[in-house]
Amino acid sequence: MTYHAVGFGAINLDKLYQVNKIAREDAESFIKDLKISCGGSSANTIIGLSRLGLKTALIGKTAQDSEGELLLENLKNEGVESRGIISTPEGRSGNVMGFVDEAGERALYVDPGVNDRINLEEIDLDLVFNTKILHLTSFVGASINAQEELLEKLPPEITVSLDPGRIYAEYGEKLARILKRTDILLINRAELKILTQKKYKSIDEEIKSLRNFDIDIIVVKLGDAGCYATDGETNIKIESFPVECKDTTGAGDAFNAGFLYGHIKRRTLKESCIIGNYVAACCVENFGGINGLPDFEKVNNKLQEIAKN
Repeated sequence: MTYHAVGFGAINLDKLYQVNKIAREDAESFIKDLKISCGGSSANTIIGLSRLGLKTALIGKTAQDSEGELLLENLKNEGVESRGIISTPEGRSGNVMGFVDEAGERALYVDPGVNDRINLEEIDLDLVFNTKILHLTSFVGASINAQEELLEKLPPEITVSLDPGRIYAEYGEKLARILKRTDILLINRAELKILTQKKYKSIDEEIKSLRNFDIDIIVVKLGDAGCYATDGETNIKIESFPVECKDTTGAGDAFNAGFLYGHIKRRTLKESCIIGNYVAACCVENFGGINGLPDFEKVNNKLQEIAKN
């Protein structure tokens, strides 16, 4: 089977606490509600693509505990191929404890668990070599080595997309081995500043500083301001969709799903950005990283509405 997209990143169980405010040092706040959902940046994006009707799979690692069982069951229910998930009897599955305030802003604490114990020898290479896009997201620790080694074996016809997150952005030049094989970079503005060591005054200057990596498409996610994208020939800025934000958890992952869907379906750069913005808007209207992810019909109806206007 040929997949449209295979993800490779941390898999976590998200425990999201709704709080009146995010407490700082020597401060207190109170919990209003708790929602538990399956997460992980790569997993969120792959689930988003699956809901849009694409064939998807995921590479990662879980422990043989209750959290791991829940994560695997969720992938099955979402139609994501899970044979690339490595199950180990030792350790614990990844967890994220998140605190979301009344404005939808968040603070996250990550317990990576067995996510950071992946070796190249454990990866199903047949799965990876039969996809159009390999989508990479960050690990807290040593599993980045498995990603780097995998990219060295990857056939050139497979497109690599990368969302570095803040963790990988802080690697700076140490991320070079991955950036040199990246075709599509999906990054937010704060992460771009960190990755380029805060030397530049504008997005254009920051993007130009990455030209030695020969990245085909760079998309900078701007939150409620939309996104800015370039393919080396066309530079565009697309405004976001106005919605009531309940939770920003997974918004960037949702954007990735929409953008990659457009790219896979041979949409223009502008159209792919619009789809990314819309999928992200659907996400933030709900709590959790995947609860609001739309299906193909909802996205298609929105595109037809936009086309008429």
